Amino acid sequence: MTCYDRQDLGLLLLRLGTGGVLAAHGSQKLFGWFGGGGIEGTGAAMEAMGYSPGRQSATMAGLAEAGGGALLALGLATPAAGAAAAGAMVGATAVHAPNGFFAAGGGYEYAASLALTAAGLAVTGPGRLSLDHALGHAVNRGWMVPAALAVAGAATAVVVGLRNRRVREDAEFGQETLFDEADAVFGK
Repeated sequence: MTCYDRQDLGLLLLRLGTGGVLAAHGSQKLFGWFGGGGIEGTGAAMEAMGYSPGRQSATMAGLAEAGGGALLALGLATPAAGAAAAGAMVGATAVHAPNGFFAAGGGYEYAASLALTAAGLAVTGPGRLSLDHALGHAVNRGWMVPAALAVAGAATAVVVGLRNRRVREDAEFGQETLFDEADAVFGK
């Protein structure tokens, strides 16, 4: 008989809590559950936040959150699950960053916490109370951790970089329009 230790129980609690929150958050995007907007509503919101095309962005973010969260909770394919969920939360962090750190002011505190916890679980592994352990770690090999984090990091950097460029261009276009209107008013 295997005796589980505090680390196994702690990892189980972290996985269940973080994975459950992420799965619920993603299901808001995908299915409209728990008061979410579903693909259509979330897609429109994503488009307004600078993630384009919005529907595709909502689908990918929803899959990364719901799928990554469910897999984290189960402790299955932990490196890929944690990396995907962390990437989605870094995307959310980019949206909230202009509002500062604290969530009470619309900041990135919550999204960053989920991202760091998901990435931490990808690195540490799921513990012995997991499907990965039960399946002999077939989809939780040591080499998978840096590979999953590198792929998710690169994809996230591209997506967030494109989003930031769109937001910056929209802000510049808005400023040009504002100045053009002012010039017309003042006869310049």
